[in-house]
Amino acid sequence: MVMRPRRSVLYLPGDNERALEKARTLPADAIIIDLEDSVAPANKERARNQAIAAIHEGGFGSREVILRVNPIETPWGMVDLHAAIAAVPDAILIPKVSNSGDILGTAKVVKAAEADPRIRLWAMIETPMGIINAKEIAACGPDPDNRLVCLVLGTNDLLKESRALASSNRFAVVPWLAMTLVAARAYGLDVIDGVYNDFKDDLGFRAECEHGRTLGMDGKTLIHPSQVVPCNEVFSPTEEEIAWARKIIRAFEEPENARKGVITVEGRMVERLHLVMAKRVAAIAEAISARSKVEEPWF
Repeated sequence: MVMRPRRSVLYLPGDNERALEKARTLPADAIIIDLEDSVAPANKERARNQAIAAIHEGGFGSREVILRVNPIETPWGMVDLHAAIAAVPDAILIPKVSNSGDILGTAKVVKAAEADPRIRLWAMIETPMGIINAKEIAACGPDPDNRLVCLVLGTNDLLKESRALASSNRFAVVPWLAMTLVAARAYGLDVIDGVYNDFKDDLGFRAECEHGRTLGMDGKTLIHPSQVVPCNEVFSPTEEEIAWARKIIRAFEEPENARKGVITVEGRMVERLHLVMAKRVAAIAEAISARSKVEEPWF
């Protein structure tokens, strides 16, 4: 089982050259170089050029590099998309995905451009229509031609569009998170939680990471380097979880348990569904362990 951890996914403005350089030293699992919301219209072209140059230069190690383009219908969208295809990031993040047509249309452009097969697509779910259509969006995933592997929640935009109030318990947001997560899991996709805006509120941030992990999120999008380390800690399996997972795996590997659907491990009933979960925990732990050590983030 091959896993790619996506615990910490840090947004970086494409027009911030210093941030792009620093990203090469951060322990984030992934970075999203942004050409959309964080870049003013007057800086779009410069941001695109800097982002593409950074991707070509490389040096990001084992970090997954994703480029968020502008919507295709904007003056910059199609140019962004073709530039992204030529630069060959790990993935292209499509903003404001509201229906399956947004994925299918982008995938057709990528295919027509004979893009490198390594490029994946990620989709931002950040509109009410995107939540309503989360199932049909996620259903694009199993078709390899669509390249879709991950959904990303845009909770700030969802709050704005719905007119809901933000709260510490995320009362209004939980249904949207749950709907998107279940849709993603039904079609084998990863799903990343939205951002926490107050990057100086360490306790609040950690609590929201714990909340996201409890819901089943693979990781969280971040807006500041100081959020990377605590995010990695929360979304990593604990030593106890890893040890228990390995006990389950070893128990099912015993010849006498090879054909059993239910066994007992240390006095607890364990089914084969627990074996599937255990293998995933072990694989994620091994992938995290294999990552190269990088410098601590700057503050």
